[in-house]
Amino acid sequence: MTDRDKAKLTTWLIERRRQGEAWPLITEGVIESIMRASPLPVHKRADRLLAHLNERTVEIGAPLHAPFQSEFAYAVSESISFLEVNFLRSFLFERGWLVHKRAWSGDDAALTVDGLARVEEISLNPNSNQAFVAMWIHPSTDSAYFNGIEPAIKECGFSAMRIDQKNDVGKIDDEIVAEIRRSNFIVADFTQDDGGARGSVYFEAGFAMGLGIPVVFTCHKDWIGELHFDTRQYAHLSWDTPETLRELLVARISARLGDRTLIPN
Repeated sequence: MTDRDKAKLTTWLIERRRQGEAWPLITEGVIESIMRASPLPVHKRADRLLAHLNERTVEIGAPLHAPFQSEFAYAVSESISFLEVNFLRSFLFERGWLVHKRAWSGDDAALTVDGLARVEEISLNPNSNQAFVAMWIHPSTDSAYFNGIEPAIKECGFSAMRIDQKNDVGKIDDEIVAEIRRSNFIVADFTQDDGGARGSVYFEAGFAMGLGIPVVFTCHKDWIGELHFDTRQYAHLSWDTPETLRELLVARISARLGDRTLIPN
């Protein structure tokens, strides 16, 4: 692997760990996909570096000493040299997201109010490939997820996150909110049974929409007529089999968000 490939692999490892995998498995398939994948766009690398600096900041306005010389700065920004880190550093200062707190020092940095606003903005639309799945979690819907939704998301180059599939889940409500915030988009399936609508799916879809995160609506054709009046206005993908659901989702995700290079789990 080249240094650039190793940097891309580091990005993959960081994202997998953020999704709850303590020891991501690096397979031959992962390596091959990493080598085919394009590097992160430069502006996203700068965003990741800014977010990293914010994570290291103890209190608002506090300066960080020599933050660009750490291995973490290289890792989070997918950089292979200090020249690249310094280029991103200059960009962050030029945008007014960072400021020197000590006039005599060129090696410190603190986030400005605009910088903090930028961190908040990118935290709602992260650079990860995660897609959150909101649905009725029940044995009767497992086939729709494992044979329809999850493979469709993967086919488009994203990683599916259904909360019951996550390792080490803490307080479930907090975990759901956090994972939605980390997601690029969500798939919300409103399939139900005679017991009535699944309120959690409506909540999760509404929460994502309130954050400006795209939502792809789906529902089994037998239950389209039971959708709440306040969500019927949105176009739902009506499906009858998991295979149909997969095909419809691939087309919708590709049309709305585009495809990404698929990197296996």
